[in-house]
This record gives sequence, structure tokens and C-alpha cells, in this order.
Amino acid sequence: TLDQLVPANHLVRKKEASIDFTFIYDLVKDMYSEVGRPSIDPVNLVKLTFIQYTFGIRSMRKTIEEAE
Repeated sequence: TLDQLVPANHLVRKKEASIDFTFIYDLVKDMYSEVGRPSIDPVNLVKLTFIQYTFGIRSMRKTIEEAE
């Protein structure tokens, strides 16, 4: 589980606990549609970008690999 992979005192956990990302849904609600391919959760995209910036990872693909 995620709890086993990420230590309790890890920076990512601290940021997750201190930032309420739900406001993003209101910001992007008009940009998403029920038609077409399933979209990636916008909150997850922002979190991945945040992790990418925080840890200086230049590639989104590398960020996703590290997150997995």
C-alpha cells in the first residue's frame, strides 16, 4: 500500500496534509467533458507537477516512474 511505500515523515505526505487540492476541480470544470476518452484526474496532474518541481525532475515520464 501507499502507507508502506512512503514514510510517515516524507515531504510528500506533509504537503498532502497541508494543501487542499480540491479547489482545482472548480478551476478546470469547464475544460473537461464527459464525451471522449477518459481524462486524467486534474488534481493528480497538479500533484505530479508539484512533485516534479519539488524534486527537480525534468521529465513527466520520469516523475510518473518515480511515483509508481
